[in-house]
Amino acid sequence: MRSEAESVTRYIAELPEERRVAIKEVRGTILANLPEGYQETMNWGMISYEVPLERYSETYNGKPLMYVGLASQKRHMAVYLSGVYADEELRESFLDEYRASGQELDMGKSCVRFTRLENLPVELIGKAVGALSVDDFIAHYEASRN
Repeated sequence: MRSEAESVTRYIAELPEERRVAIKEVRGTILANLPEGYQETMNWGMISYEVPLERYSETYNGKPLMYVGLASQKRHMAVYLSGVYADEELRESFLDEYRASGQELDMGKSCVRFTRLENLPVELIGKAVGALSVDDFIAHYEASRN
């Protein structure tokens, strides 16, 4: 479910109440843990935390590198953790800690899906968000392109 909202405030305001509360909570956790240098924007139809093109423009598609995404989809909400996808050690640690949380994991390569805030270990999401500096994330991106 791609949003046409042009601002984060508008995106959140368009959500049903239960999802608005959940997305605001997860967004707060992301912002509290986001390393310096990433920028919050609306991109790809969701809230996106990106490496600004002014900082790194050598991307395959000319668009900013998305580090984290936060979206309300048709049947679920999702946090996209590109750092967890890019770093195998971080991924293994994330998976281990998620399983230890007792919450059921519904995850693709980078997408952690949840239907209710109570089903998401929000502190672990914050930890994953804080794991890679902009420089580290760019280094992973460049390594994947070679």
